[in-house]
Amino acid sequence: MAGMTLEQLKIFLAVAQNLHFTRAAEELYITQPAVSAAIHNLEQEYGVKLFHRIGRHIEITEAGKLLQVEAQKILDQVSLTERGLRELNNLQRGELKLGSSLTIGNYWLPSKISEFKSQYPGIQIDCTLANAETICVGTAMGQFDLGLVEGDVKPALQNTLEYEIVGSDRLQIVVGQKHPWFEWGEIDLSQLTQTPWVMRVRESGTQQRFEEALQNWGINLSELNVILVFTSGEMAKAAIENGVGATGISELMVKKEIQLGTLRAIRVIDNREGKGAMPMAGYAYAEIVRPFFKIKHRQRFQTALSKVFEQMLISSMLDGSHQHVSVI
Repeated sequence: MAGMTLEQLKIFLAVAQNLHFTRAAEELYITQPAVSAAIHNLEQEYGVKLFHRIGRHIEITEAGKLLQVEAQKILDQVSLTERGLRELNNLQRGELKLGSSLTIGNYWLPSKISEFKSQYPGIQIDCTLANAETICVGTAMGQFDLGLVEGDVKPALQNTLEYEIVGSDRLQIVVGQKHPWFEWGEIDLSQLTQTPWVMRVRESGTQQRFEEALQNWGINLSELNVILVFTSGEMAKAAIENGVGATGISELMVKKEIQLGTLRAIRVIDNREGKGAMPMAGYAYAEIVRPFFKIKHRQRFQTALSKVFEQMLISSMLDGSHQHVSVI
């Protein structure tokens, strides 16, 4: 028996994904007869049908579905092995695949990447930005070497993903110049229900933390008058800058606007009995501090590049906080 080859597996996966021999050939820059021959040889070698030919269309068989799952695992492992071998050059070249939620990727991560690139200029870094849930799923599926999110890892993924705090920021309640709170500068907790709100989608790490804070303050999200929901913080920021609503947003995102005076961060007085009261000093201010998590797969092979970048993030946090944060 000659056995299957990596080239055959690549061709099979292209056909399985496209369900079309010609499109698979175009994707791989080979001829259609070469694609047909590779599939025919696999089917002949193992005595199975990988695709049903139905007129001019094809459908994948049960045997094909099995091979599709296993072939993808094999090719993923080959890719990781190749990357590992290329890194046996003192990290002079290689590729690091990062996934980051939007706030971290736009405002916190660039300086970390720049620091890493200054030490390893030959390394290519590919960074995908998406909401926290997408990054968690992508890391679990092996799309990213490391993920960076400000939201929680869902319970269903906690056995798959290892996560650790590598930084933090604060969420601030912010309004534009047209909002009555702009002149006040601070409000009571009870006043949070008395204004329109601009929110992020539920998959957003920012939104998850904001809803947690509301719960801790004894406020149900349904009590708020939510007038707009956006997928990005930039959209939420633009909406309140030109309108009358309020939003909970990362202080990293609004630093410039607050300095320019187009937005104002509103302090919230925690005046609940027994919660925020401070003798001789009025009341405490309610704050929303959220951690930034580094996530990685618990079992997948970790490249040398990934380990070095991970250690840089941890060292940077320890230098800033002088305290150790354990893996959760």
